[in-house]
Amino acid sequence: MIRQEEVYKIGKLGKAHGVKGEISFLFDDNVFDRSDADYLVIDIDGILVPFFIEEYRFKTDDNALMKFEGIDTQERARELTGCEVYFPREMAEGDDEQLSWAAIVGFELIDINSGKTAGRIASVDDSTINILFELEDGKLIPASEELIANVDTKKRQISINLPEGILEL
Repeated sequence: MIRQEEVYKIGKLGKAHGVKGEISFLFDDNVFDRSDADYLVIDIDGILVPFFIEEYRFKTDDNALMKFEGIDTQERARELTGCEVYFPREMAEGDDEQLSWAAIVGFELIDINSGKTAGRIASVDDSTINILFELEDGKLIPASEELIANVDTKKRQISINLPEGILEL
């Protein structure tokens, strides 16, 4: 059984496309293309299920038409509409140079000045030019590359040079 901590969200399935089982895939991270993945994990009613990729083609920079094995009709593809799509962390670990913001959700943030854990990343707000880590306790930490000292994908930790007093805000 696939556990939530073994995967991270990369997108969502949209509408069925055509009559042969293709479905629109709106993604935030194209790691499935960079890593040449065999499958993606889809959340179906709270259960994480692997779906093997038969083929796909890009429509835009953040939308692809996806064809999964065993999904051969428009009706079957329609059943997947709205489902969230996840990617296995272990398949993305060799991709440190291209690590996406979505991939670091759940990582521990370690202050290099004190050596203490600042918290666990609940989400990343990249809607503005100033990207922020939102910690599980609601605190917002700047995600500036100048502040990040090290990313350890195996330990799921980010060492960061936190500005003095930022955790007290």
